[in-house]
Amino acid sequence: MFSNWRAVGVDRRRPGGRSRWRRFLLRRAVMLGRYDIDGIVSGTPRQAVRLARAEPIGGAAPPAVSVRPLDGRWRGSVKYWREEEFERRLFHLVFWAFLPAAALVFASGAPGLARWFWILVVCLGVYRAMRGGWGLFREGGLAGVGLALLFVMLFTAMGLGILSDDGKGWTPEHIVVAVTVIGVISGLRLLVRQWTWGEWVAWVAPLVATLAVSSFVAAGSVLHALYADGLSLSPDDLDVPPAWQALAGVKLLMMFSMVMVLPAWWGFARHRHHGYAAPGDGFNIILYVLVLLLMVTGATLQALDSARAAVNEVVAAAESGEAPPSYFGVEPAWTCVQPLVALDELSGEGPPLNPRTPYLSFGVSGDTAVLWDPSAKSPVKILAGQTWLRPVKSGTASCAVDVTGSAKP
Repeated sequence: MFSNWRAVGVDRRRPGGRSRWRRFLLRRAVMLGRYDIDGIVSGTPRQAVRLARAEPIGGAAPPAVSVRPLDGRWRGSVKYWREEEFERRLFHLVFWAFLPAAALVFASGAPGLARWFWILVVCLGVYRAMRGGWGLFREGGLAGVGLALLFVMLFTAMGLGILSDDGKGWTPEHIVVAVTVIGVISGLRLLVRQWTWGEWVAWVAPLVATLAVSSFVAAGSVLHALYADGLSLSPDDLDVPPAWQALAGVKLLMMFSMVMVLPAWWGFARHRHHGYAAPGDGFNIILYVLVLLLMVTGATLQALDSARAAVNEVVAAAESGEAPPSYFGVEPAWTCVQPLVALDELSGEGPPLNPRTPYLSFGVSGDTAVLWDPSAKSPVKILAGQTWLRPVKSGTASCAVDVTGSAKP
């Protein structure tokens, strides 16, 4: 963008015999617009003068026409960016700052030659992050370089677990999931920005109705049902508060983002104006059906993996006697089970009760105490009114009972 200049009807060349004060006053009068005539031109200072004198303007002879600037762009080169250019450069900066941290995580578990490859990726990411920081701001590069260095250090500390309390950093699985989710969100954003009203009706209305009716309503019990099945329990054995069921539903819906790669790719393709991405309602319907199938399949696989991992952690904690982890409101705890009646009079199901060893308790569902036997790796369900449940810290604690089998006072 060139500077704009106002044509003025006065020859600004230094006239002979004029004093310094008269020249000073003349310049101030020109800058205040006292000698303005009709005509605005744009260009460099020399180009503006030639354009203003190309033909008579305002009745003044060409030698008596000069120009005065209407802005300050003529003093130096000023960068003018396109729309959302700063946001675009900031996104690239964050991406390149994230790359060294991710490469360090992959390098920590890679063998010989592969480790050197990831080290080269680290160097590339740091270089590109510094270069992106240098061009982040119009005014200069030092502030952008400092911001890029801050991002690199922050992501590296997070990836290596320096900022976490337990010292655990990222895993390759976490990085793959994070990159996929970011890519999916970006692609869907580009896709939605290009949708017409017809596409909104064809895509969003059926999709929202399907998710609201079939997914979100049942999502709260899906993860808990899979978790209970892994421990040979039934969903009714887990008394989960509604708030945790809702959070489990949100978690399940978040898993859908991993299978939205296809529409996200479609959004990038249309944004880049690829020929095969021309809009068409027929393809949109086919794509909609494929997305629904992918959502069901992908969400099922991820839900199974999430519940399986939680069950494995509980079983491992039961074998070692450590405190078991919770899972969306299900909080198993070590408990001493002391019967209030004779052992042969206990009503329930599962292996015989051993009052001298702790059990994992999943709470009381109705009038039934839901327990899990670490040695038999199977559930034990007995009437809650026939037992006294006393919490203990670990699975190695001793549960003392009297010789009759009733609880000590």
